[in-house]
Amino acid sequence: MLTEAEVGHYRDRGYAVPANYRVPDAALAGMRRDLDRLIEANPHVSPDAMFCPHEPDHGTQGLKGDRVWLEHAGTPEILDMVEQVIGGDFLLWGTTVFGKPAHSGKETPWHQDGEYWPIRPLATCSVWIALDAATPENGCLRVIPGSHRDRRLRRHRTNDGGHLTLNQQLEADEYSEADAVDIVLAPGQISLHDIYMVHGSRPNRSPRRRAGYVLRFMPTTSHFDRQLGAEIAKRTGGAVDFATRPLYLMRGRDVCGRNELAERSPA
Repeated sequence: MLTEAEVGHYRDRGYAVPANYRVPDAALAGMRRDLDRLIEANPHVSPDAMFCPHEPDHGTQGLKGDRVWLEHAGTPEILDMVEQVIGGDFLLWGTTVFGKPAHSGKETPWHQDGEYWPIRPLATCSVWIALDAATPENGCLRVIPGSHRDRRLRRHRTNDGGHLTLNQQLEADEYSEADAVDIVLAPGQISLHDIYMVHGSRPNRSPRRRAGYVLRFMPTTSHFDRQLGAEIAKRTGGAVDFATRPLYLMRGRDVCGRNELAERSPA
């Protein structure tokens, strides 16, 4: 569980790194083996960003996923911490593997996730699980502490540069990189951050991979709006398909009553 101070840090600064939790060694080793199999099964998809690996066949990447990643997303200790920051009614609406390879891993530009997510009202807790050590040298997550507080989406622009993991980038006058903090994690450590948090990462120019598995949880007081998702994808030219995205209730109930829920049991 997050300590009271860590919950306060999440509220005030927009992120938290639990000091007393790591994914157990055996579970971490299993995730890393599953990552090797995922990469081997998808030579046509860049390991920099592999969307929805928890779905066997889903998304515009044509990714061949595996339901084992849904099992990883349901780790009870992680769900307990998510409940502390977004309440007891929440669902899993997405996952991503960021497998930033050694020497060639792409940069993630400064952005806010809410710019291209069809959730209204905007609300999500992202959980970043370090499968490898994440350091400044291999392109760890970077955040602008407190940038979530005003609960607004800042101005973004489209950048289709091939060196980036996504094409939505904050305008330069919307943040100060001097305020950035590196989220340094040992293998098995996790971090949590808010949907309005300004964040990004540098490219990996080191000889060490920086892989992470990211879970996206939203409170069910919000609605995952598929029509809005189609509009956002058309506007941004994004590679993610929200129209048929499965939603999995992880705790509690669908409070708003508008989210189409999928079965968590294996297909």
